[in-house]
Amino acid sequence: MTPLGKSDWQHLIPHHGSMSLLDTVIAWDDAHIHLSALSHGDQNNPLRSDGQLRAVHLCEYGAQAMAVHGGLLAQRDGMSAAPGMLVSLRAVELRVARIDDLPGALDVFAEKLLDGGGSWQYAFRVEHRGRVLAHGRAAVMTR
Repeated sequence: MTPLGKSDWQHLIPHHGSMSLLDTVIAWDDAHIHLSALSHGDQNNPLRSDGQLRAVHLCEYGAQAMAVHGGLLAQRDGMSAAPGMLVSLRAVELRVARIDDLPGALDVFAEKLLDGGGSWQYAFRVEHRGRVLAHGRAAVMTR
């Protein structure tokens, strides 16, 4: 598969401008997506506080991967993805305290576990150079 740049999928998700944290879709299929991100090193990342980007924000990277996946699936099927809201995070494990000091790209993975029509459950994982930084599960419901 040829990687998809942000211009190929940005219109499919509600996150825009500096709040759009992901850069490239590396691969995707019906149940999985793999993206890369460089925004963790951006001094203007809107999630930064006190000059740092804390690992808890990796949950947002995972949630945005879910949104991109849903948007690509809907587009493939000739539809638009319904806007959703993150309603829960479960079994989240953070293995670092902060991420703004990591050089190079993050790898963001999401796997669809359940599609209930108006709700979805995903597992997500964020890695840096093969090292797992965070993982967990998230649920989204349509508004």
